[in-house]
Amino acid sequence: MPEKTEKTWPRFVRTPEAARLLGLSPRTLEKHRCDGTGPVYHKLGGRVVYTIADIEAWIDVCARQSTSESAAGQAAGAAG
Repeated sequence: MPEKTEKTWPRFVRTPEAARLLGLSPRTLEKHRCDGTGPVYHKLGGRVVYTIADIEAWIDVCARQSTSESAAGQAAGAAG
């Protein structure tokens, strides 16, 4: 297994920066976290952080081609 170096560690962002990247308010991102519908997050020393890769993955899961597609069904499938 390759060693983790500073360059290969994931970049972590806190809620305000993650919300800014997503174009959401921090409160909306917090609500998604409580509901289990948002991006994967980590708790480090009591702080909530997100990796850029997890934010990008959540964006991909939220992609739709039609307004008739079920958002809940796809989000639940991605969480499993």
